[in-house]
Amino acid sequence: QVQLVESGGGSVQVGGSLRLSCAASGYAAERYCLAWFRQVPGKKREGIATINSQDDGRGTFYADSVKGRFTISRDDAESTISLQMNNLQPEDTAMYYCAGSRRSTCNYYTPYDPVPDDFPWWGQGTQVTVSS
Repeated sequence: QVQLVESGGGSVQVGGSLRLSCAASGYAAERYCLAWFRQVPGKKREGIATINSQDDGRGTFYADSVKGRFTISRDDAESTISLQMNNLQPEDTAMYYCAGSRRSTCNYYTPYDPVPDDFPWWGQGTQVTVSS
């Protein structure tokens, strides 16, 4: 049974930082492209970052909304991915989800951002709240 479990969310002031982590089990996560999405109530789930497998060079994608502020990384020995979030802004307030695909490479590029249907496996989400 595949499980993805996020941690690291919380409340932070504008300009602050948080680091999210996602632990995968029951899934050979090291072989596949993994992603972070976020969602605000009433809005579509937004794909913000992806990272390819090590065999495919760990290439990354970032949505324009987070480019230059967020960094996705993976530790295949620990079957985890992380999202370092710096210079957080109120518009970053959302539930953040990690997601696993069945592909080793995710070929996203703006404006063709990640879509939830490409990812069969999801974590339960972790809340990030940024206050001014």
